[in-house]
Amino acid sequence: MTKKVLFIALGFVMTLGLFAQKPQRIAFIDMEYILENIPDYQNAQSQLNQKVTKWQENIADKQRELDQMKSNLSNEKALLTKDLIEEREEDISIKSDELRTLQNKYFGTNGDLFMLRQQLVKPIQDQVFNAIQEIAVNRQYDFVLDKSSDLIMLYSNEKYDISDMVVKSITRTEKQNDLRDKQAEAKGNNVEGEQILTEAQEERQEALEAQKTEQETKKKELQDKIEAQKAERAKQREEQLKAIEEARQKKLLEREEARKKLEEKKAADQKAREEKQKQG
Repeated sequence: MTKKVLFIALGFVMTLGLFAQKPQRIAFIDMEYILENIPDYQNAQSQLNQKVTKWQENIADKQRELDQMKSNLSNEKALLTKDLIEEREEDISIKSDELRTLQNKYFGTNGDLFMLRQQLVKPIQDQVFNAIQEIAVNRQYDFVLDKSSDLIMLYSNEKYDISDMVVKSITRTEKQNDLRDKQAEAKGNNVEGEQILTEAQEERQEALEAQKTEQETKKKELQDKIEAQKAERAKQREEQLKAIEEARQKKLLEREEARKKLEEKKAADQKAREEKQKQG
């Protein structure tokens, strides 16, 4: 754990060193805190949990049926003919395959859980990301860190925590959207109102699509920047490790040379003593 902390801290310091030409503005957020304070996210999570519970109960029922079939076969096997045993075993195999298929359908890659999460949760996460981007741009932050992620923050000053700003921004946007929807709905009681409502919805859809496109562009730029920084940090770490290894090999070589010289000196001294004894 200590090594992990040191590596992350070193990497972060090295990253800041790359941009040392100007003072860096850094803020941080707590993603868990933000999501806990967004009602839409809590509702989405509640819907997900209800679905997961229902799916798990369904799988448990199928598993009990399969276990019962295996138990019945085990208890009755001595009384069954070979053909009946093979038939029962085939039924058990089919039931096992059905259970695996159902588990994969619910919880597998691109399964129902993944698709439902994409439908319910991802739009809210994108909304949070967009709010963070907007605040970062408006307040000219160079970095926004998430202290609830794998990044270990050894210390954080609360005055740089913009989590509440993000929550307020999202809440304010939701209220504005609700107000526009209610106004459009009120005007929709007559023909003219219906036309205005349709236009308002189309404008909102276009704005959402434009916002989504801009958000995806910003997200890609940020990801590219992060990947470039990661690559640079990896390169620097590789160079450091290489330098350390070269220094270690040099020390080993020096020690080996010193050992050989010592052995040669001992051998020379021994030879000198033997010659002296002969002369004596």
